Order: sequence, then C-alpha cells, then structure tokens
Amino acid sequence: MSIEHLTALMFVIAIATYIQTVTGFGLGMIVMGATSGFELAPVPVVAAVVSLITLVNSAVALPGRMHLVDWRAARAVLLGVIPSIVAGVLLLNYLNSAASIILKLLLGAVITYSGVVFALRPTQHAERSPDRGFFVCGLFSGLFGGLFGMAGPPAIFHFYRQPMDLAVVRHMLLLVFAFTSSTRTVYLGAIGELTREIWMLSAVAALLVALATAAGRHYPPPLAQVTMRRIAFGILILIGAGLMVSALSELAF
Repeated sequence: MSIEHLTALMFVIAIATYIQTVTGFGLGMIVMGATSGFELAPVPVVAAVVSLITLVNSAVALPGRMHLVDWRAARAVLLGVIPSIVAGVLLLNYLNSAASIILKLLLGAVITYSGVVFALRPTQHAERSPDRGFFVCGLFSGLFGGLFGMAGPPAIFHFYRQPMDLAVVRHMLLLVFAFTSSTRTVYLGAIGELTREIWMLSAVAALLVALATAAGRHYPPPLAQVTMRRIAFGILILIGAGLMVSALSELAF
C-alpha cells in the first residue's frame, strides 16, 4: 500500500470513528464504502481491519456505560450473530474472488439503503419487540458483519425503532459491534486469514481510533443529535450511491 493510500485510509478511519462515537453508528459503513470507492485496499483486508479497530473503539467507549445496556435484548441479538457471521465471511471470500464487481455493487446498495432508511426515521414502536425479533436482527447483523465487517444496518434499524432512550440504543449498538467484531476476528484467526498486512494496518490505526473515540466522548460537536445523525445519513447515501454508480459503469464496460 502506498503512503498516499495509507494516509487516506487512516484519515477515513479517524473521521468514521468520531462519527460512530457521537452517533452510535457509521464506522464500518463509512470506512468500507470510502476505501472500496477509492480502491484504497481490498475489501477482505479492510473488513478485517474494521473488525479489529471496532474492538478498540468499543474498549474506549463502553467502560463505565455497561449499565445502559438492555441485557435481555442484547443476549437475543448476540445469539443470532454467532452462526451467521461465519456464513458472511465465507460469502465474502467467494464474492471477492469470483465477482468483485457484484461485491462492490452489493456493498453500495446496502450502504445506500441504510442511509435512506435511517434518514426517513422509521416509526418507533409503542412497545418493545419480542426477543425473537432481536434474534432475527442478530442473524442479519452477523451476516453483514461477516460479509463486510459492518454489523450496523440491521441492528441500527431495529434498535432505533424500539421505545428506548437514545443513550441505551447507542451503547447497545457498540456492544453488538464489539461482539460481532471479536467473533469475526477469532474465526479469521482460526482459519489463518489474519495476515501480517492486516495486523500492521490495525496497529497503525489503533492509536487514531482511541484518540478519535476519546474526542467523541469528551468533545462532541456543538450540534443537536438529530443534526449529527442527518449528516451521517447524508455521508452514507453519497458513499453508497457512488459505489453503485462505479460498479454499474464497470459492468457496462
């Protein structure tokens, strides 16, 4: 990887980490979308790095906040994550080697859809969803986490529809991201896919992630939460749409 690409990747990671810390989401989607769109590094490599740096982000953001987690809902989600994350990693390996353009198009579609759905602010339920709903959410989060290193879209959509305080939602999301990332990382390590390049990129990014997370916790932007989320939604839509246009143009030629 060239110095220019490495610098750009670290910049994207720092910005995405800050956004996730103050909104509860965005790290995986922004990093995966931007790096794929600008072809800074292969998707499987970036997905593995995202998993590792997500653990750093969670390790800084969660201590002292675990009492905010709805543990009954969290357990149902995490039980769903475990079986589906392996399927996601296997699918990623297949698509990356057999249909990289399709992978790019799929990534763009997921990010665009997520940005649009979140921006429309789906109606909040009057009552908490049953545990099976959180389990299904976990299945899809695990699949997305395994495939792209970003478990966010299904979990964010489901959690933000619950009659929960926003602080509870943010910290439940961080917990899900941490669990998904650790499960994915352990599996990749078990099958020998945590390469030297992945470890080196993650090590370089770790300090940036810790600093950006601390900045998000102690120096949030002077904006209302709803404004900050709208900015994040806009970024996701632009990134996703750009990926889809790029992939479709490659397919056309």
